[in-house]
Amino acid sequence: MADPATYRPKAGEIPTSPGVYRFRDEHGRVVYVGKAKNLRQRLANYFQDVANLHERTRRMVTTAASVEWTVVGTEVEALALEFTWIQQYDPRFNVKYRDDKSYPYLAVTLGEEVPRAQVMRGAKRKGTRYFGPYGHAWAIRETLDLLLRVFPVRTCSAGVYKRAGQSGRPCLLGYIDKCSAPCVGRISVDDHRALVLDFCDFMAGDTAKFERRLTKRMQEAAAEMEYEQAARLRDDIEALRRATEKNAVVLGDATDADVFALVGDELEAAVQVFHVRGGRIRGQRGWIVEKVEDITDGELVEHLLQQVYGAADEVDGVEARDAVPREVLVPVLPPDLEQVGTWLSGLRGARVDVRVPQRGDKKELAATVRKNAEHALMVHRTRRAGDLTTRSQALAEIQEALDLDSAPLRIECYDISHTQGTYQSASMVVFEDGLARKSEYRSFSIRGSDGDGARDDTEAMHEVITRRFKRYLADRLRSNDVEMAAELSGGGLSGGELTGGEVPADEPEEKARFAYPPSLVVVDGGPPQVAAAKRALDELGITDVALCGLAKRLEEVWVPGEDYPVILQRSSEGLYLLQRVRDEAHRFAITQHRRRRSKGMTASVLDDVPGLGPARKKVLLTHFGSLKRLKAASVEEIASVRGMGDKTAEAVVAALKA
Repeated sequence: MADPATYRPKAGEIPTSPGVYRFRDEHGRVVYVGKAKNLRQRLANYFQDVANLHERTRRMVTTAASVEWTVVGTEVEALALEFTWIQQYDPRFNVKYRDDKSYPYLAVTLGEEVPRAQVMRGAKRKGTRYFGPYGHAWAIRETLDLLLRVFPVRTCSAGVYKRAGQSGRPCLLGYIDKCSAPCVGRISVDDHRALVLDFCDFMAGDTAKFERRLTKRMQEAAAEMEYEQAARLRDDIEALRRATEKNAVVLGDATDADVFALVGDELEAAVQVFHVRGGRIRGQRGWIVEKVEDITDGELVEHLLQQVYGAADEVDGVEARDAVPREVLVPVLPPDLEQVGTWLSGLRGARVDVRVPQRGDKKELAATVRKNAEHALMVHRTRRAGDLTTRSQALAEIQEALDLDSAPLRIECYDISHTQGTYQSASMVVFEDGLARKSEYRSFSIRGSDGDGARDDTEAMHEVITRRFKRYLADRLRSNDVEMAAELSGGGLSGGELTGGEVPADEPEEKARFAYPPSLVVVDGGPPQVAAAKRALDELGITDVALCGLAKRLEEVWVPGEDYPVILQRSSEGLYLLQRVRDEAHRFAITQHRRRRSKGMTASVLDDVPGLGPARKKVLLTHFGSLKRLKAASVEEIASVRGMGDKTAEAVVAALKA
């Protein structure tokens, strides 16, 4: 960590004009961009006593090693240049905006004396029943507006309800018959609650009985020649049908099922459930589960079913027997399947089938639910990783566990992927300040000493680390790093400190891809992989980069030269960050490996024709339209194509007939 006093510019050197400033770290990387009406006054705020600075500002000025600025004509120009530089450099200490919206639900506040139907977001509340989620709030309001014709339940706020009761006049919805107006006594509180429960039953999927009830009343009204009443009931039936059509049909009409999915790791899991009633999706729920004990997926499913159905009468405002469907579709069976089935059947009062879907529409729906669970877990991890306090704690825990001089603000992780030794690929992912920096991800094709790939993962890891840090040394030389150049040439230092000052707005920026060293290198594996990476760093003379490995089986952290691993607590934020870095490296390595494998398995009979490159192959196939027509062509027809000669045409015909 640098002392801001070492690079503080003299006050007289800083202009009082509007401008944009950049803080750079010791490697020349931009870590913060800001604008100011008065550059001198603004920059002075950063160079006061660090104890008086906000935690984030203190970390920034102690990470930086120089500051530079650009004078502009107006504040508008400063704003434009600041935006441009933030987009260009993506500084780690600038605020990053992330979408944090939640999906809206249709909620019924059964816990209130006079329940209310409304749109709700955010955390679930006890005593409130939820339906959804919906993609947009307007979709809820549209559905609710249709249903208020048949179920005129209260939708107004507490203030509107209280004022209507005091004045003795209902709101507009009461006058147009879209509210039964319990506020003025048109309906009793008990009758209104019964109406609300009917509304909840309809939203939960029990639609047929209400349509039959209205149809019977319509026929009775028509028989008694009350045609206006019959017409209103007809319109009510149509409204119910339109509201029902808004729910997607996914299974047969008689299917009542809850479809569960589970995605997670050793520390936490995301659970999603789709509630299907009458073949239609009537609701969706999700949870993030912290695994505080060593538990299998089957045991987790068992606990989940206990929580969902055992507390249904408390959470959802309905009795458990109404909440348990005929089928419960789970990703894995609970260990005590018979007991769980008996318990659920007792709650329902009829047989409940707990099983894993094997084929057909139910299996496809289970796959969709799983995708939702994967997305929920990704969102949870992103939000957790996006919290500055949590990330700072994670980096501090890693620093303490590995006995580092400072927090590892830049972490690089490496992983190897192959199929039985073929299409060997490696990945390098970069996390800065605890967040993924995908623009700096890199992939490597493993060559091996003989050009046919590495013999094993340790040789592959040695090659990747060697290639990455050779590029680092070369890029630093190319970047006019005087200090590094002096070290590599064996000479003494002749300066090389970063300098600040005024710079032009269009200052050219070099594109060295590996010029920044990591604070910490993480390899996917145990002692063999760590030893291979350490050997590569030693051979290149890299001594200022920390190294560790994360083994998958027990999540042990291995450091070079140690006989025993470093054990981080399962609830440690540091372990969570290392796992996330390792998992991202694994995902990226598999992606690159699959791309290479797909490309390698897509071969053409024209690939080995001498003198026929990609461009001429494309011309041939474009001219003839297909490989079948090309095979039927003569030497003369092929030779007449632009860019083809007689010898090449003869070679093409020979290759196609071979």
